[in-house]
Amino acid sequence: MAMTKYFCFREGFILASLEDLVPQDHLVRKLDSCMDWHFIYPLVQHLYAPHGRPSIDPVILFKMLCINILFGFNSMRRTCRECDMNLAYRWFLGIPMECKVPDYSTWSQNYIRRYGDSQIFQQIFDHILDQLQKHELLDLTTLFGDSTHQKASANKNKYEDVEVDTVRKVYEKELLEEINEDRKQHGKKPLKNTADIEYQFDEKTGKEIEVEVKEKRHIKQSKTDPESGLFHKGEKEKCFAYSHQTFCDRHGFVVGFRTVPGNVHDSVSFFDVYQDLQERYSDQIQNLVLDAGYITPAICRIVLKNGQKLFIPYKRPQTKKGFFKKYEYVYDEYYDCYICPNAKLLEYVTTNRNGYREYKSDPGDCGNCPFLGQCTCSRNHQKTVTRHLWESYKEEATELRYTPEWKEIYPKRKETIERVFADNKEMHNLRYTRLRGLMKNEHQVSLIFAFHNVKRMARWTS
Repeated sequence: MAMTKYFCFREGFILASLEDLVPQDHLVRKLDSCMDWHFIYPLVQHLYAPHGRPSIDPVILFKMLCINILFGFNSMRRTCRECDMNLAYRWFLGIPMECKVPDYSTWSQNYIRRYGDSQIFQQIFDHILDQLQKHELLDLTTLFGDSTHQKASANKNKYEDVEVDTVRKVYEKELLEEINEDRKQHGKKPLKNTADIEYQFDEKTGKEIEVEVKEKRHIKQSKTDPESGLFHKGEKEKCFAYSHQTFCDRHGFVVGFRTVPGNVHDSVSFFDVYQDLQERYSDQIQNLVLDAGYITPAICRIVLKNGQKLFIPYKRPQTKKGFFKKYEYVYDEYYDCYICPNAKLLEYVTTNRNGYREYKSDPGDCGNCPFLGQCTCSRNHQKTVTRHLWESYKEEATELRYTPEWKEIYPKRKETIERVFADNKEMHNLRYTRLRGLMKNEHQVSLIFAFHNVKRMARWTS
């Protein structure tokens, strides 16, 4: 067989436009056709001077970020290099071959001087949600919520022990009022506010004023990124990270999120993002699907009081092996007491500051009980069972687990919120971050979820 020589025409000319060279089924065409990107101009107009040298087109800057995120480059240097070589990216940006792609430092300087302190990132996310509603793609009947962590740009071995203020829970004041009302009904004295009050001299007024002294706690704070939090959960790697509390609909469109340090528990970061969703979609949300980390009396109460159903999984009782589970102690609501497996009473003693009623047994009954080894190991042979003031809301939410509706809706978590996290971690730079600081990471995640929604909308509308 004769040998065939390969001729390489590296200096050939292409007499074709960018429009002809970009495939019709390319993702950038779908991204460009699903929405009008000019909506960015009025959002950033107040950040630019009315005179002076012309600036880089802001739409080009944000489209470059879209390419950076959706195609998983995770580096503006590489994004600029790819945009310079890739004809499809040039077509999407509207930059002809004879023009130069903006330098990688252009976005950094624009963020420092213009966008860093603005609301543009949240506004882009909100505008895309409005477009989804306009196309009738959002189904807000059932929302799926969860939190995922993003590894911070910080060495886990470089930290210091610091003392910080304890963050107050949003429902603390309301809970304290109910605690005092319950103690009053049981003939107990009301509790004072948890915050200590000190008196300090005010030089302006010449009088002493009351100053709230917050409770303190010790944490490990990163020396590299102090705003991140030490994340440690189960078998996962112990590291400094940020957590993203996220909600999506049944189609996988992200409708709300909030970024917090990695050491904030899911049940704490839940309330802020849930309140935002209530203000925007309260008339449309009917069901909420959460995992076992959110099974707290406060969360169950706020969801059920808003007239929504809460679908949660079974949570194994956290008791020692070989001891009776809490559900084996029967609560008598009429007489307000517990009955132990040996048919003895545990009577009300007090309501503590955390909102739990304490029920204790008679040591005389427990001393001769045949089940003492399975009940308690206290020295005085006295069993204590606690019940939260809002425990009834938790029990009501748990009962929904036995309904056909729960069996239909709850398994869809793996197809919705878990799929959202998996896609964005694997393809859209959510696994780790190179940015430092809470605000910068929240801005980045705003764009990740915004362009995630654009990508899904582009595929649905195409």
